[in-house]
Amino acid sequence: MKVQAYLAFRGNCQEALDFYADCLGAEIKNRQTYADRKIDVPDEYRDRLQHAELKGNGVDFMAYDAAPDTPLMDGTKIHLSIDVDKKQKAQEIFEQLSSGGKVHHELREREWNALFARFTDKYGINWMLNCDL
Repeated sequence: MKVQAYLAFRGNCQEALDFYADCLGAEIKNRQTYADRKIDVPDEYRDRLQHAELKGNGVDFMAYDAAPDTPLMDGTKIHLSIDVDKKQKAQEIFEQLSSGGKVHHELREREWNALFARFTDKYGINWMLNCDL
């Protein structure tokens, strides 16, 4: 069995995946648009992503642009969690992913002997970053 995150975006999925690929050193795979799908979306939405996957370097999640009539709101019940083993890498990822977003907990040493940060990125996705010391 495999449980996997599937992120929904409002027309900027490709931009978000490019950003995540750059920050996390992963690649966009299995990129599919609405172009040839028999799905009721506006013509200007046909070039948007109907499905894509971000994979590599320990990253594995899926994403898509939800149809314009699909209700989406930024949520607080789920976070993507990143575990790294080097302080410098944690700092780099924190600076990149949190850029333009909202930091809830700065990257700093915590009582469980780790560097930890929690933030929401500029696309409304919640993240937790942990680096054991």
